[in-house]
Amino acid sequence: MTGDGIFQLFAYLLPGVVTGAVAFYFFRLHTNNEEGRRRYLLHKDTQKNTLPIRLQAYERMALFLERISIPSLVVRVKPKSADKGDYETLLVKSIENEFEHNLSQQIYLTDECWNIIKAAKSATIQSIRSAGLSESDNADKLREDILNKTMDKQSPSSTALSFVKKEIGELW
Repeated sequence: MTGDGIFQLFAYLLPGVVTGAVAFYFFRLHTNNEEGRRRYLLHKDTQKNTLPIRLQAYERMALFLERISIPSLVVRVKPKSADKGDYETLLVKSIENEFEHNLSQQIYLTDECWNIIKAAKSATIQSIRSAGLSESDNADKLREDILNKTMDKQSPSSTALSFVKKEIGELW
């Protein structure tokens, strides 16, 4: 084969190679676009199915936070005896039971939201425990002490509830 023959071979092959490369490029572009579209549609469908479940989880956690807020808690959970230690234990147990009842909701919440809810629960229990160290001598006096100590400041539950509301707003 001479130089002229090789040149002619390349002259015939070059348009085919260029056409093949362009076709390959556009085919890849098309398949990537289709894959992205399928992924988007799947994500959209999943969102449509999971959004109600996530909203229900946020609702349950909002209810939990309302139920463990100190004013609500001491009104709802009445002392069974005059012993302040028994009442303190009853309040803490009530919070723990509420929390355990809603434990599965964490899979639908963000980690940050779940950690804030846990912190609110712990801070509420800590408030009850610190009020239990007061000089009160019976359960009714302890109820007053708990309410008085938390009356001046924002409760951990309301802080956590504000965060939950903000996070729900971001879902839209």
